[in-house]
Amino acid sequence: MAADLVLPSAGPDPLPAAVARAAVRGYQQGRRPLWFRPPGTREGRWVQLPAFGWARFDQAPTGTDDADLLAAEGLHGRLDPAGWAAATDALTGLRPRVDAAVDRAAGRSFEQLPPDELSVLGEPGTVGAALRGVQREPLYPHVSAALHHRHPGLLPHVDRVTRLQLLPHVEEGDSDLHAVVHRELQANAAAFAELSGDTGLTPLRLHDVLVWLAGSLRLTHAVALGGGPGDS
Repeated sequence: MAADLVLPSAGPDPLPAAVARAAVRGYQQGRRPLWFRPPGTREGRWVQLPAFGWARFDQAPTGTDDADLLAAEGLHGRLDPAGWAAATDALTGLRPRVDAAVDRAAGRSFEQLPPDELSVLGEPGTVGAALRGVQREPLYPHVSAALHHRHPGLLPHVDRVTRLQLLPHVEEGDSDLHAVVHRELQANAAAFAELSGDTGLTPLRLHDVLVWLAGSLRLTHAVALGGGPGDS
């Protein structure tokens, strides 16, 4: 059994491995009821929809900016035409910086990078410096999600919920809040590796899911949908 996860960005208490596993299982498998009545008909019926973004985001195809933005919409809602154009322009403008970060990582996952890659002391040219530019985009939740969908093991996803969870833990010398993610991944490497093997998600994606569930007050619901920590 893996050790508990110590994730200050998700809360003050260690997260038991069994609870984390049930929460991720709920994120992947949980369903919610919705009363559906097609337009023009009087009768409707209950349908079961995915409760979280697993099917809409994690299982969505990738490979192009359009595909990755469609996946991002599965997490953060539809963009209007102007928003779509702005997000597409942002991805185009960020491409040289992202490509440079991928090249610099040289096949390593985010948690395998040395700490200097997420420190201002290692700049310029670090992965952290490249990631900081993503947070400056006005549509950063969609842009961040699209980039994470393309590179789920290397480029962290940050939205408005997880940003508020991470910011208080930024330390002097950090290139940005991504350094907080990096520290928590490295501090819980064995637990995340085991959970990754169980769920098929990268440690980086698992961190985002758990911090988001905690920060959005959905962790207990996800655990319940996942069958609870006592089930395998």
